[in-house]
Amino acid sequence: MTTAFKYLMKYKLIDGKAISESIKLEVKVSVRRLFEECSIIPSLSVILVGDDAASKVYVRNKKRSAIKVGMESHIINFPTFVTSEEVLQQIRILNKDDNCDGILIQMPLPAHLDENEILCTIDPQKDVDGLHPQNVGLLSMGSASFIPATPAGIKEMLLRSGNDPKGKHVVILGRSNIVGKPLSNLLSLKGNGGDATVTLCHSMTDSLKDITQSADILVAAIGIPNFVTSDLVSPGVVAIDVGVNRVEDSTRPRGYRLTGDIDFEGVLPKASAITPVPGGVGPMTIAMLLKNTLDAALRKI
Repeated sequence: MTTAFKYLMKYKLIDGKAISESIKLEVKVSVRRLFEECSIIPSLSVILVGDDAASKVYVRNKKRSAIKVGMESHIINFPTFVTSEEVLQQIRILNKDDNCDGILIQMPLPAHLDENEILCTIDPQKDVDGLHPQNVGLLSMGSASFIPATPAGIKEMLLRSGNDPKGKHVVILGRSNIVGKPLSNLLSLKGNGGDATVTLCHSMTDSLKDITQSADILVAAIGIPNFVTSDLVSPGVVAIDVGVNRVEDSTRPRGYRLTGDIDFEGVLPKASAITPVPGGVGPMTIAMLLKNTLDAALRKI
C-alpha cells in the first residue's frame, strides 16, 4: 500500500466501527439508566436455524455486543431440518414472554421454511429487525416503529460523517426487503436524514452506468464482489458498501478474504468518502439492532 493510498484512506474513510462504538456507548448509558430507574434489562432473543458458519459468527457477535451494553441476549439454535411449526411455536412463546423485548430471525433461512410466514408471526412490537409487514408499512408512511437495522445504520452513518443525504441524489443498487427497499423509503422521507431523491436499481435496470454516474451517494447492496468499479461513479461520490462477500484467497489462513460490492481501491481516488469492508456498514447494523431493542424495552414504561 503506497503512502498516497494511505493518505486517501485517512481522509476519505467512513469508519463504521468508530461510529458504531459511539452509538453503542449511548445505548449502554440508556440501558443503565433504564435499569436504575425502572429495574428493566432489555433482552434480545435470536433464532438461528442450521449450521451456517457465517450466520453463527453474526449471531455470536450480536450476542456479545448486546451483553457489552448491559442487555440480556439468548440464542435459540434449531437444526437445519426443523419444521416450520417448531419455529413458529418458539416465536409464539417469545411473543408472550414479558422478559423478551426483541425477536430476531437470523437470515437466510433454509429453503424449506416460509420466510414470510415466520416474519409475520413475530409480534410487531418485538420485531426489532423491522421486517414485519406492519412495520414495513409504517416506515413507508413515515411513521416507522422499527427501522430495519442496516438501513438505519446507513442513515446514521451518513449523518454522523457529515454526508447528509438531504437534497442529494442517492442511487441504491439492490432491491431486497432487508436493505434496498426500506433504505429507499427511509432516505426519501421528510425530515432529518431524509429528503433525498432516490433511484432504486436492480438486475433489470437499463442504462445502469448513466444512473450510477449521476449519484451523489451510491449504496451498493447486490452481493456481487467488486461490482462497482471506478468507471461507474463520478468524482466526489459518497460510496457506501453493504456487500460482504467471501472470495477465495490462498494467501489467507482461512483460505478466503472478505470484500464488498465496491472495488475499494479503484473507487477510492474518485470518492469524497467511502466505507470499507469489513469495518463499514456491518458494525452499524449491530449498533442499530441494539438501539431498536432498547426502544422496544422503553415501551414497557
